[in-house]
Amino acid sequence: MRNLLLASVFLLVTGGLLCSQVVGPADVLGAHDMSPSGGSPVKGTVSASCMYCHAPHSGVGLPGNTPLWSQTLSTQTYSQTYTSKSLQNVTQQPALGSASNLCLSCHDGTVALGQTVPYGQLQMSGKTLPIAADLFGPNLQGSHPFSFKLPLVDSPDLVATLISSHTTNDPLKQVTLINNNVECTSCHTPHVQAIDPVSKNFLLRDSSSGQLCLSCHEPGLRTVNKLTNPLASWSTGIHAVAANKVALGVGLGSYGTMSQNACLSCHMPHNAAGGARLLGGPNPPTPNMDAVTQNCITCHNGGSNLTPAIPNVFGELAKAGVGTGTGHPLPSGASTHDAAEAVKLDNNRHSTCADCHNPHSSQQVASFASPPPPAIRASEAGVVGISASDGISIVNPAVNQYENCLRCHGTSQGKQTLTTFGYAPVWAAAAGDPLNVITQFSLGATSSHPVMHDRSSALPQPSLLPSIWNLDGKTQGRAMGTRILCSDCHNSDDNREFGGAGPNGPHGSQYTHILERRYEFSQVAPGIPPAGGPGTTIQNLFPSPVLTPGCGSYPCPSPYALCAKCHDLTSVVSDASFRPGPSGQGGHSLHINTGFSCSVCHTGHGNGGVSAAISGERLVNFDINVVSPNAGILGYNRSTNTCTLVCHNYAHNTDGTVSAQAKKSSPLVNKH
Repeated sequence: MRNLLLASVFLLVTGGLLCSQVVGPADVLGAHDMSPSGGSPVKGTVSASCMYCHAPHSGVGLPGNTPLWSQTLSTQTYSQTYTSKSLQNVTQQPALGSASNLCLSCHDGTVALGQTVPYGQLQMSGKTLPIAADLFGPNLQGSHPFSFKLPLVDSPDLVATLISSHTTNDPLKQVTLINNNVECTSCHTPHVQAIDPVSKNFLLRDSSSGQLCLSCHEPGLRTVNKLTNPLASWSTGIHAVAANKVALGVGLGSYGTMSQNACLSCHMPHNAAGGARLLGGPNPPTPNMDAVTQNCITCHNGGSNLTPAIPNVFGELAKAGVGTGTGHPLPSGASTHDAAEAVKLDNNRHSTCADCHNPHSSQQVASFASPPPPAIRASEAGVVGISASDGISIVNPAVNQYENCLRCHGTSQGKQTLTTFGYAPVWAAAAGDPLNVITQFSLGATSSHPVMHDRSSALPQPSLLPSIWNLDGKTQGRAMGTRILCSDCHNSDDNREFGGAGPNGPHGSQYTHILERRYEFSQVAPGIPPAGGPGTTIQNLFPSPVLTPGCGSYPCPSPYALCAKCHDLTSVVSDASFRPGPSGQGGHSLHINTGFSCSVCHTGHGNGGVSAAISGERLVNFDINVVSPNAGILGYNRSTNTCTLVCHNYAHNTDGTVSAQAKKSSPLVNKH
């Protein structure tokens, strides 16, 4: 018997055992064949392909677990298994001898290839493998979760049968649970490399169009424990149906088009740089950028990864225009996006792609006229929002565009006035939180732009145009309706909706506050009157401005081009909506032609507060950085169209008269 065993070992080491003969037609080992003539770049001296993993006798001694296993098992304790704040199940260390542990005996890199239990270290040559893409190391955070703590816990993004009957949704019955758990062999077979002829990664089935992933992940509407499936509209989302060709070797999957790569366009099953949720990203990664943004800009950066190319959103986010023009701020430091974060972003200020877009349900905008404002755009389909009724209630999914904006711009705490966005007026009549736009746009506001409610018919609006002007100021865009969108004012300055070639939405602009077109804010020198401060000379006058809305390049023809997008400024200057007061002074023509900005007397959003002397009709408010009270009064009398205040060193008195506050040359001297 002893001589027989020695002969068996001799035959094995010299290649005498013909194990390769039992490799049937379905067993095409490919890169797992480390025999001298095999497909692996690592070569051993044993011709029996099976023997690098299996042994007919004297294999790993774990009863009932190991399939005649030869390779020494890994005893690595992994520093981190996969976890995320949205994961409902708990991963644990793979059990010794489990299906996943068998794979990790080569793929975690702690055991040399050919380090067998019955025969010791077999002689190996060639490249040092596993190659980096297949070597997981001691940290499994970047790999799809497996070896869960049982029993599995249901989740809205999982097919219901995983819990109810421990079966997947794979119609071919190839993707399965292993002992009611997810293991490496739930998705991979070690014996056949090219069942999927394109992605030759030992997959159990063709995985194009996300078929393997959808065996376990539910693409339809499902709610579990009051949690809604974020994949609910995946099947019709742009990332599932886009036919753009994908450049190979850029980390967007192995297949030829976006739709074929499906989940792989954004997620990496193994060694994902983004960690939680297995997000991909550019290689090398962009410095100082969060994982979510990195993932999106791989395609949305105006590069050549996709053909035809898609609009360069990243270029808008990073836009630095005249003065302080810029884009929405990307996450930094501890303020980063997480799929499980609260909908209302209290003291967690960030703006990344996934805050405004649901990548699983986002669709391409086919028509800007339908649905009409303020309905959510197709590109924002499936995103969450906050109700304007109380600033707290969650709307999932958001129905109106502004509900998504209210995640940050409503009642959330920790808002800041950032200098990077340019000068911000301080309004005389304002609510407690001047950055809470709910109070400014709501029905309770004395007047507001019609974002959260229909425009009022109580007061005539002779300057309102029947259609919105495109960016060129020559062609008409969308017909004027009863509502407008936040993005009608806050938009990329070259957006596609209004005639440009860039992406739509408030990604970034060359103009301050991410405004689509030029809009100037009157300002005074800092200090104490008469040297500076409220009531003193306005420093940036724009006398006799051009009134067209076109914005071919900076500076726009009009300092008030944004207003001219919807309002006929010729009508405004004719004083059709602001006639002179009792003494003949006043009116829009006087102030606009002299060069005062609309922002001196009008708020852009709405009157979020009240004042005893400011009734608030027609968005009339006053920037108290620019004007000051006159004898303690700062107000507007709508019935007489008169103001009481001090501006540009002139006192506007309660009786409608105007008097100079200082002996100083002014274009107003001969007009008052």
